[in-house]
Order: sequence, then structure tokens, then C-alpha cells
Amino acid sequence: MSTITAGQAAPDFALPASNGETLKLSDLRGKKVVLYFYPKDNTPGCTTQACGFRDLHNDFAEADTVILGVSPDPLKSHEKFINKFELPFLLLADEEHAVCEQYGVWKEKNMYGKKYWGVERTTFLIDRDGNIAKVYPKVKVNGHMDQVLADAKAL
Repeated sequence: MSTITAGQAAPDFALPASNGETLKLSDLRGKKVVLYFYPKDNTPGCTTQACGFRDLHNDFAEADTVILGVSPDPLKSHEKFINKFELPFLLLADEEHAVCEQYGVWKEKNMYGKKYWGVERTTFLIDRDGNIAKVYPKVKVNGHMDQVLADAKAL
């Protein structure tokens, strides 16, 4: 499992997207991209994060920045999540967690003494050339989306 750092090329991938198509990261060259990895649809922290990005979606669009959410949930779960909270951006299904592993966010976690593997909430800001501009590890949701927006505008 690799560690992704600012300044390196964002690893390319192709994943099924909530619009029914396969999204390839390299197809977004020329735009800035917020690639955020989250553990699970319809859980409190993930809902707060998704709705925060939703509420700032127009501001990100004005900054020529695409928002993409990635979790191991299947497309059917993503569709329900999008419909329930009117999310205006694509969610990508990484059911085999290959992209999560590629980006170093698939980690052993511990909850109430029980160890399991899952996504460590992490966001990557990718510049127009496809390079990692900023990494936000172990994201605390409150205020996070505002910080990412300010950084995207500054790129």
C-alpha cells in the first residue's frame, strides 16, 4: 500500500460511476478534481461530508473543480444516497477497494476493540495537470469542505 504525497502524479484509475458510466480520472485532465474517499453511504459523518460538498457544489464549479466521492459501496447504494440527499456530483464504486489501496486509504481500523479493514476518510486535491496538489489525511468533517474549496480556488 503506497502513500500518496503532494507533487506526485495522481494514480489513474477507472471506476463505475453513479451516472452509469465508467469514469477514468485521466479524462478529467484540464480540470481541478476533489477526490474524496469515505467509508460508507448513509452514515452520519459521511452524510455530513457529502452534504457539505453538495452545499458548496456551485462554488467548486465556479473554481473549475469537479467533486468525486469514492467508497466501497455498490452503485445501488450510491444511487439511494444521491437521491436521498440530492447530491449533484458523481460517486464511484470501489467495491474491491483497489483504488482505495492504490491511494493508501484502505487501513486497518479499530472500533470498540474490534479490528477490521476500511476506508480512512481522506481527500486529495488534484491540479489541472493531474498532479496531487494537496492531501487531507484522517479528515475531520467540520470545516473540511471550506478548506478544500479555499485551496481549490488558490490553485
